[in-house]
Amino acid sequence: MTTSAARRPLIPQPPASVTALREAVAQIAPAALPAFTRELDLAADQSRQGSDLAPLQRFIAQWAVYVHIHRQPQLAERFRELEALADEGDASQARQAASGIGHILDEAHAALGWPRR
Repeated sequence: MTTSAARRPLIPQPPASVTALREAVAQIAPAALPAFTRELDLAADQSRQGSDLAPLQRFIAQWAVYVHIHRQPQLAERFRELEALADEGDASQARQAASGIGHILDEAHAALGWPRR
């Protein structure tokens, strides 16, 4: 794969809907589909119980950010490296990794036109 091809997103960013996000996850990270379904079920149950759409809105926002990151192979790899460092590094490395993760999440929210987390 060429450098320019590696920098291109695998797919366009889908609309922020359950159906579009499910299709995107199936394409770019099929192993994440069980988590997607579990979390969707939980959000739907919470929304029904509380007569509130906030849990579903949070679910959609979370998975839109996930797709935004994981449709870009280099960004997804960096995100995974930072997660591993946060889990396995010493306290200083964990703080730096958490800062890097926060930066990636902030950029994803901005790219999607949403307020920062």
